[in-house]
Amino acid sequence: MKKTNKLLVFITLMTLAAILLVSPIFAGASWASGNKETVTIPKEEYERLKKYELLDEVKKYVDAYFYEEPKEQDMLDGAIQGLLAGLGDSYSFYYPQEAWNKMQEDDSGKYAGIGVMMLGNYKDRSVTIVRVFKDTPAERAGLKKGDVFYKVEDVVVSTATMHEAVDIMRGKPGEKVNIEIIRNDETLPFELVKANITVNRADYKMIDDKVGYLILYEFAGGSKEAFKEGYEALKAQGMQHLIFDLRDNPGGWVGDAEAIGNMLMDKKLLYYTMDRFERRKEYVTTQGAETMPITVLVNDHSASASEILAGALKENKRAQIVGEQTFGKGVIQYVVPLSDEKSGFQFTAAQYFSPEGNKVHKEGVTPDIVVEMPEELKTKLFETGDLSDPQLAAAYKEALKSFK
Repeated sequence: MKKTNKLLVFITLMTLAAILLVSPIFAGASWASGNKETVTIPKEEYERLKKYELLDEVKKYVDAYFYEEPKEQDMLDGAIQGLLAGLGDSYSFYYPQEAWNKMQEDDSGKYAGIGVMMLGNYKDRSVTIVRVFKDTPAERAGLKKGDVFYKVEDVVVSTATMHEAVDIMRGKPGEKVNIEIIRNDETLPFELVKANITVNRADYKMIDDKVGYLILYEFAGGSKEAFKEGYEALKAQGMQHLIFDLRDNPGGWVGDAEAIGNMLMDKKLLYYTMDRFERRKEYVTTQGAETMPITVLVNDHSASASEILAGALKENKRAQIVGEQTFGKGVIQYVVPLSDEKSGFQFTAAQYFSPEGNKVHKEGVTPDIVVEMPEELKTKLFETGDLSDPQLAAAYKEALKSFK
């Protein structure tokens, strides 16, 4: 009897051990909490996720104890923006869903807003109006080129909050928005009513029967097409010398600068980039470019893609540069859509250099002929091709020399 009982106990224990060995419970679930699904991941992936343990710990506390129901998506948006803010780079930031949609609207050139173009200064983090579009709420309210944003509603405007401020100034026609700007050390309030804005990327005009003038306002959606349209129209009117105005052009898509470079330079190095691993990547223009003489106008608000083009035209001896030292934004950003297909982000991936290897970032492009804009004219909006503009007049004078 005793031997039989001992055998029965032994068989029972062995059966239980076998069940434990093949059971999901043994694979990771606990007796106390019941069956739970488990996932096996590589150690490297586990260690990567372990870095975000404190972030998850904070979220658990907020989920459990915050005095109101937390908005999870807002927290996740803030976490992503905080991650990018940790880079300490004014040009790296997150586009949550609404901002992502508005960014794409901006590239289309049609949106509802107030009608200004802005440029952020990495040196002092200020945000300045560099262009006021014609027949817009901004023009009617009296905003001027050179005005510095102080507040948009309750947001204090800096390079870090510029995109938040833009989001507030966009919206639906008829909505009101309150802003404050600084002009001549005085803070001025404005209440504007948003309206539909259609942005023209370029304007052009024949100054005389031989010299054509074309101003490109930015490198955004449709800008390369706008340049080509203007260039061909001026050629059809007899243009033999082009004055190409990149003043107050804050840059934009590098691909558009490359396309315009292809039109103007034949198989020339446009620029090259260098990333943190010292990997060099060159962009060389295609064959079949125009040979018409060019004079380029720049100023301290000509930035990024404008500087790529101006620097290459100068160093390849393709154009003479007239005006002021450029802004000095010599870094390139990638704009990346995220996997939700509703949001995205941009971050600085590389620094670019001129064909001769000159650093542009925080230094800019130096004109061949320096012509400063008089202080009293810096905020004036000149009509297209107006020779009372002293910098344009200087460029025109240089253009005329090509006919001698």
